[in-house]
Amino acid sequence: MIKKPLISAVINVRNEAEALAKCLRSIKNIADEIIVVDMHSTDDSAKVAANAGAKVYPYRFMHFVEPARNFAISKASGKWILLLDPDEYLNKSLRKELSSITKRNDVDYVKIPRKNIIFGKWIRHSNCWPDYLIRFFKKGSVTWKKEIHSQPTVKGNCLTLLDSEKLAINHENYTSVTQFVLRAIRYSGIQADELKAQDYKIKTSDFILKPIQEFNSRFFFSEGYKDGIHGLIFCVLQAFAIALVYIRLWEKQGSTDKPLQKESFVSASLETTFEYSFWFTKFFQKEYSPNIFKKFFMKIRHWLNFFTKNF
Repeated sequence: MIKKPLISAVINVRNEAEALAKCLRSIKNIADEIIVVDMHSTDDSAKVAANAGAKVYPYRFMHFVEPARNFAISKASGKWILLLDPDEYLNKSLRKELSSITKRNDVDYVKIPRKNIIFGKWIRHSNCWPDYLIRFFKKGSVTWKKEIHSQPTVKGNCLTLLDSEKLAINHENYTSVTQFVLRAIRYSGIQADELKAQDYKIKTSDFILKPIQEFNSRFFFSEGYKDGIHGLIFCVLQAFAIALVYIRLWEKQGSTDKPLQKESFVSASLETTFEYSFWFTKFFQKEYSPNIFKKFFMKIRHWLNFFTKNF
């Protein structure tokens, strides 16, 4: 009698042969079964998977992975599912922890921290850590939605692992600026299509406020400045990616030519100036708090910006 797999590793892939090879090596000692769903790769992804002993299934080309995940999971026969992207891999400590969880009866799905490595550096701030994701679960307890970057539907009991590097999935997220920009172009089109389907009414402020809010939330609120020049560049690129979504939406809605309303533009610009000033001031108050003169100056500057904003 053939023993049923306890853990099935599930991976969706398209043109990531090199990354996939590293991913597969990292799960060799934990997965009883490996399922790789190839979405019409033109490189050796399917061959790499087959050589590693994986069961390879074809799936139609998709611009993003979420719609294909449920199909991949349906092909697994294990009690537990370990779901990974090709550019992710496990370390020894996490493998050991996940194996021990399979012996518990009070856990249905697990939230695992993810260590995002961007341009060769682990980004510990910028809203990138601990980046909890549901990637280990009993089959039937987690179902993915079809929207891009959507969170899955879950049922049962959750276990959240400690936000420790030892228990994190390693994610080689963006290896170059070119890769980031190409993905931003692809994802922005998909997100713009979703907004268009929702009949979203685009506003002048979307082109100004949305990117600035994205930058401020990552660089200041999530302390992206602590990630150094990597953090600054990443936050700027994220702001660009958000701007691109609304630019693509404008394009998809017909590139409407209409006058730029002065009141709307000025209001959005003033709001942007104030919000940036607020976070900039707060940042420097924290960084220069021992210097009472600089702290006082920054407070005065902040309040001046606040009052002039309302004129």
